[in-house]
Amino acid sequence: TASSPLTFILTGIPGLLMSSYWMALPLCCLYLLMLLGNCTLLWMIKTDHSLHTPMYYFLSMLAVADLGLSLSTLPTMLAIFWFESTSFRFEACIAQMYFIHSFSAIESGVLVAMAFDRFVAICYPLRYTSVLTSSLIMKAGGAIFVRGICVVLPVAVLIKKMPFCRSRVLSHSFCLHQDMLRLVCGDVKVNSLYGLTAVILTKGLDSLTILLSYMMIIRAILRIISQETRAKAFSTCISHLCAVLIFYIPLIGLSITHRFGKHLPPLTHTLLADAYLLVPPVLNPLVYSWKTKQIRRRILILLYQRG
Repeated sequence: TASSPLTFILTGIPGLLMSSYWMALPLCCLYLLMLLGNCTLLWMIKTDHSLHTPMYYFLSMLAVADLGLSLSTLPTMLAIFWFESTSFRFEACIAQMYFIHSFSAIESGVLVAMAFDRFVAICYPLRYTSVLTSSLIMKAGGAIFVRGICVVLPVAVLIKKMPFCRSRVLSHSFCLHQDMLRLVCGDVKVNSLYGLTAVILTKGLDSLTILLSYMMIIRAILRIISQETRAKAFSTCISHLCAVLIFYIPLIGLSITHRFGKHLPPLTHTLLADAYLLVPPVLNPLVYSWKTKQIRRRILILLYQRG
């Protein structure tokens, strides 16, 4: 009726019962691991003055973006698998969609900033401290967060005005723009066009910038005569390269399946969406803890003190 609130029905994993404790328990473990890893990174960077360098400031921004991305999906994911609660109010769905896409755009921007950090460190090592000043890092961080907030805002405003008169069953355990758009009963050309523009202005430009940065980094590394120095220079980029692949591979897969994979089974869409939102926040702290000597040493010291 006109007076009843508009609600959506969220979907768990196709083929499984809603109340699947064997699925809910691993999800809880993943969220706990994500919280522990990212909060530990933030705490170490804040308390250890030797980590007060541009690279670790950008890493702390990445941890904040990962926390925001995961916590945006936490309420609905756990509600579905623990309490079989699938109904979600329209306004709450819009808010969740906005935060998911905003933090995703922020994470993409932070990865660009980290690529620039590696570019300056390898191509212009003598100018590293003069180029990446605290002022520049603060401005870059502010610009990244403002961009993520502002670019996605029209997406939420536009879809809020659209009528929903078809089935209100979403394909995932959370609200995504593409998923909500397919349930609209009306012309979605403007929404689709702006959504595509927002993706191009954020992840599209960001991925090209990262690619260009690494082309110049590889060219600079190949000019180094010493093989040992060349290997050492490249090793400083491995953590960032892993973070880029962990973020962009599920994202590209999800985008392709949403646009061209309508014939694929629903389970494929669900698993790709879950990987896109859960894998980067869980793996990024592990990758940086494993590949970054300063963080690894700090963790070992903490474990030794507690032991």
